[in-house]
Amino acid sequence: MKITVIGAGAIGGNLARKLSAAGHDVQVGDARGPEAVPDAVLESGARAAALDEAVQDRDVIILSIPFHRVPELAETLASVPAETVVIDTSNYYPHLNGQIEAVDSGQVESLRNAEQLGRPVVKAWNAALAGTQQTKGAPAGTPGRIAIPVAADSDEARRVAMCLVDDTGFDPFDAGVLADSWRQQPGTPAYCTELTLDELPTALAAADRAEAPRTRDRLMEHFATLTATPTLEEVVEINRAAHH
Repeated sequence: MKITVIGAGAIGGNLARKLSAAGHDVQVGDARGPEAVPDAVLESGARAAALDEAVQDRDVIILSIPFHRVPELAETLASVPAETVVIDTSNYYPHLNGQIEAVDSGQVESLRNAEQLGRPVVKAWNAALAGTQQTKGAPAGTPGRIAIPVAADSDEARRVAMCLVDDTGFDPFDAGVLADSWRQQPGTPAYCTELTLDELPTALAAADRAEAPRTRDRLMEHFATLTATPTLEEVVEINRAAHH
């Protein structure tokens, strides 16, 4: 497939590498220009491109930029055909993004981004830590393979995103429509807890919409008090323990 990843940070850069290694035609766009894309992101064959050019004639566009910056792409995406699948990987953290009243009042994160962009989006790759995505991908059929939820209002767009999740080394799980994607937002049992395909449905069902933002903020406060950087395994365990 012809894929563009906008953003070359920890998650976007990893997706560019993995999807190009899987045989896809991958371009990477950055608002700062092609020269801002690190060479390491392009090591599997992805190409850096100017942002306006990078979104033209593509099958899939993956948005891997901070949550509060997604609306800035509305003009860039305005000329993109409706059939192009747009995937949102972002998460809302008020202490990083600043307060957004609509989301604080309960609007589902990716529904907000879809509204701001003026087009549908798919929610995927948001519920796994960057370290998990970088180091724990495995071939399909591997015992204990970690699962990633995918939500969208279009069955076809969800199917496409699920195939790409599989290509990056994770079991895709059909998490239903975008309005239900709050179940994979920060502070929920399914968020960054490295669950398998058998475990993930129970975690999604156990999500508490009112409690999730409080759990998110409580976890951020806890991490801020740590005197040493926790390992990936320690972060996952802390996230899991928050729901016990």
